[in-house]
Amino acid sequence: MYSAKMPKGFLWGGAVAAHQLEGAWNEDGKGMSVADVMTVGTATKPREITNGIIPGKNYPNHDAIDFYHHYKEDIKLMAEMGFKAFRTSIAWTRIFPNGDDKKPNEAGLKFYDNLFDTCHQYGIEPIITLSHFEIPFHLVKKYGGFTNRKLIDYFVRFATVCFKRYKNKVKYWITFNEIDNQSAYNNDFLMATNSGILFKKGMTDKEKEAAMYQAGHYELVASALAVKIGHKINPNFQIGCMINYSPVRPLTPSSDDVLLADKFEQRRDWFSDVHVFGKYPNAVEAYIERNGYRPDITDEDRIVLQEGTVDYVAFSYYQTTTVSSKKVKPDDLTDLSKAVTKNPTLKRSDWGWEIDPEGLRIALNQLTDRYHKPLFIVENGLGAYDKVEADGSIHDDYRIDYLKKHISEMEKAVELDGVNLMGYLPWGPIDLVSAGTGQMDKRYGFIYVDKNDAGKGTLKRSRKDSFYWYKKVIASNGKKLD
Repeated sequence: MYSAKMPKGFLWGGAVAAHQLEGAWNEDGKGMSVADVMTVGTATKPREITNGIIPGKNYPNHDAIDFYHHYKEDIKLMAEMGFKAFRTSIAWTRIFPNGDDKKPNEAGLKFYDNLFDTCHQYGIEPIITLSHFEIPFHLVKKYGGFTNRKLIDYFVRFATVCFKRYKNKVKYWITFNEIDNQSAYNNDFLMATNSGILFKKGMTDKEKEAAMYQAGHYELVASALAVKIGHKINPNFQIGCMINYSPVRPLTPSSDDVLLADKFEQRRDWFSDVHVFGKYPNAVEAYIERNGYRPDITDEDRIVLQEGTVDYVAFSYYQTTTVSSKKVKPDDLTDLSKAVTKNPTLKRSDWGWEIDPEGLRIALNQLTDRYHKPLFIVENGLGAYDKVEADGSIHDDYRIDYLKKHISEMEKAVELDGVNLMGYLPWGPIDLVSAGTGQMDKRYGFIYVDKNDAGKGTLKRSRKDSFYWYKKVIASNGKKLD
């Protein structure tokens, strides 16, 4: 197992999202977010997004793991592991309950004051995402989410209030979480969570794709404006973008498969291209023009995009993507899901996610070569079933093995390949509600939370074997992986 001591100041820690752990969904003036109308699902049954709260349905995000009332205990446990950084998000509806409110909710602002103060008490740097799959449901229903240009102003208002309030408490910011996920425009869940778009029945694929390009553009303009404002409020802010990065490889060396892999990447990477370079790549401009998807984009928008480029590129890494041209040819690629195929060389998790540690090194090299910006791994982890033994211990060797192999590849990228990496924040250091399935039994954490998919449990926190292992990794600055 390759191991290396990481650079001084490397940010070891973990990452979560407000809606997946805070609970207290309607306390202290918080409004309803899109996450609050998502029911529980399974690996095979998708979560349902309901039109408001329907009695009798199970909405796991309502209570989650009640971090809202347990955050002091939970941050203390993370400090015990030696965390240098903790990524979470500010729930938009705690600050602006409807999203278009004129004034912010003081109780919501105060909660994050207290949370960030607690982090600093233990020397933990907050890494804060502004929009992480929790857009106000009012903005979804009244305006159609980010298909409406008005949402630019509402997001910028929210960002500005946060930047001003926490200008001396938060240095590292992220505007939109996994903004490129919506490239899979035919996935209703991703469109609702990313952009607040609820597609109407009968909409064609072309109409859905056009809506995705329009929403994506407005989000990119909103992000650029926020970056500009944030840098004025505090020039020391580091404001990044965040993508779900999955290196794409062809199934075979055939020209069709290779070109298809290139086209697949173009349809996903344009979000981060605009974030970093301030302009649309030629291939995407041509695709939009050819399909009549020309979004509402003004000359002023283009100037804003160039002026509001990001300071760093944050990304999640869970798996690589393999594509085959058997079902779709490169020039016919619209629905990305039709191109994806199983990689016969890789093992898969209990939820069917391919496990490819070497892919993380590939990702770090590709992103470095493409963007020449500091990189930040802000999600990486294994969702798995955990068993609590009779004595209360939890032996999650499979999680340790997964993380050990990924960290080893990460360290190769830094030491051997010269990648400029800010930190490593594996996903879900404490068990929380899965975004994709709404399950609690799909566990990622170093800290076990006694709660199941049905919502039953004491919420007691327990240390898994991986807790003690990760503590040694951090204490050695990555040198001790065994």
